[in-house]
Amino acid sequence: MGSSKVLTGAGRLSVLMAVSLTAMVAATSSKIAPDMPATGTARVIVQYAASPSNSQLAGIPLLGGLLNEVLGIVNAVVCTLPVQQLSTLIADPNVIYISPDRGVHGLLEYANPTVNANIALAHGFNGNGVGIALIDSGINDHPDLHSQGLLGALGLSRVVYSQSFVGGTGTGDGFGHGTHVAGILAGDAKDSSSPADTHTFRGIAPNAVIVNLKALDDNGNGNDSTVIAAIQQAVLLKSLLNIRVMNLSLGRPVMESYQLDPLCKAVEYAWKNGITVVAAAGNYGRDNSAGNNGYGTITAPGDDPYVITVGAMKDMSTVIRSDDRIASYSSKGPTAIDHIVKPDIVAPGNLIVSLAQPATALYGETASMGLLVPFSYYEPAVAGYSTQYFRLSGTSMAAPMVSGAAALLLQQDSSLTPDQIKARLMLTATKTFPAYSIATDPITGIGYTSQYDIFTVGAGYLDVWAALNSTARGTGSALSPTAVYDFGTQTAALVPPAGSMWASSPDWSTFTVWGSNVVDNGSFTVWGTGYIGSSTAVWGTFTVWGSSGDASTFTVWGSGSPVVGEQ
Repeated sequence: MGSSKVLTGAGRLSVLMAVSLTAMVAATSSKIAPDMPATGTARVIVQYAASPSNSQLAGIPLLGGLLNEVLGIVNAVVCTLPVQQLSTLIADPNVIYISPDRGVHGLLEYANPTVNANIALAHGFNGNGVGIALIDSGINDHPDLHSQGLLGALGLSRVVYSQSFVGGTGTGDGFGHGTHVAGILAGDAKDSSSPADTHTFRGIAPNAVIVNLKALDDNGNGNDSTVIAAIQQAVLLKSLLNIRVMNLSLGRPVMESYQLDPLCKAVEYAWKNGITVVAAAGNYGRDNSAGNNGYGTITAPGDDPYVITVGAMKDMSTVIRSDDRIASYSSKGPTAIDHIVKPDIVAPGNLIVSLAQPATALYGETASMGLLVPFSYYEPAVAGYSTQYFRLSGTSMAAPMVSGAAALLLQQDSSLTPDQIKARLMLTATKTFPAYSIATDPITGIGYTSQYDIFTVGAGYLDVWAALNSTARGTGSALSPTAVYDFGTQTAALVPPAGSMWASSPDWSTFTVWGSNVVDNGSFTVWGTGYIGSSTAVWGTFTVWGSSGDASTFTVWGSGSPVVGEQ
């Protein structure tokens, strides 16, 4: 048995003093922020329990410090002084906390943190090493697309390859659409990241490389052939440039089954060659010309069951997700002719701030509509309107949010297949929505009611961080299911394609992926519950069961103009 000691007299006193000293050190050290530098001189914020007295303020220079500023609303002062003098300051019982005057580089613009991409970036997910093929109207040079580090200092761009398929216009962007989309994909916010900037316009994958394949002319128009040629070139360049994602913020009316549509066949080819294809859903959600309340208006190639088809949400100019609403113009499913359940997912697409160049058609149109970004919005001391950033709305803006998310997943795990990426993004999407919302067009004053059914929001709202934290790896395809309607009972059911992961296990069941608010045991709950109101709005129209429109050319907007931002 070990011996024991009994402390008496001076020994006991020394222990009591040591304990008291330890407690005092702990109490005083809790007044200093953990990220305070250990040595040198620091600019700090000293908070007081009550407004500091004149004598307390006068004492700072006596410690070798400089009083920089008084922050009256928080009973604090900003001062610069030797770190070793902090122990004297914290001995003052009126001092409650001292912290470094930390650098703030501006809040991210709302769409990025809304989908939790800012959290992903903070953990190192920036798309590094992943190539994204952007098939659009070209890309103009912009500082936010330059390389980082030394390569950026040399003026080298992350747009590593450019080719035009429309002839005679070069690879630049006279329309302004492709550059804006590129910024959402991979802009690194270089021009909005100074200490004075109050908003930072950063893309989802700000270190990814972009392959610029121009398939739309300087008016935003193209043909199936130009897009297909661009898709073909992307597949040829896949191994050389590590192209793993393709963004198609474009579309046209559905004219035949996706199984016949050459544009759909082209995107399937890319998909089967290991490229995750993301397509805009279309901007026809307000179109009630056929009495269908915008249902059945998904555009091609977003009608293809392979690709990830993206609808547009409004971030409501906040970084929280709970107040976000669907954009009333976002096209709704099911797809015409084939009745594929689309969109697959929704992401922010309304009034998105991204890269601009004044000498483009869309910048001029946006100026005439009063939607330019004032410099003061992110650089308070600067007058006039930004020449580096502007706002656009549409599912064209929502698609690159998802393309960027796909690039982050591939940076994390390069072995993921396009089907696994699609399934994981859908599985982890937020599935809590209101029953309906009403949007009012600020120009016309017309209100549009949107129902939050499976044909409006798909599997839910993109959550980048949730997708990165998921380990789900489905087997089989992720082809979007078909909606089969029974006219006799006026009910519809999801029919997953044979061999798809939706039919493989409960973890990938339609109930799990699409959520209980839109699907119940494989049957839609929207019928007769008020989500849609009348099933004939979806199924009893020529638009859904037939086709119409001129497919000779298409524009990214459908109408030739940007979508007016909603309220």
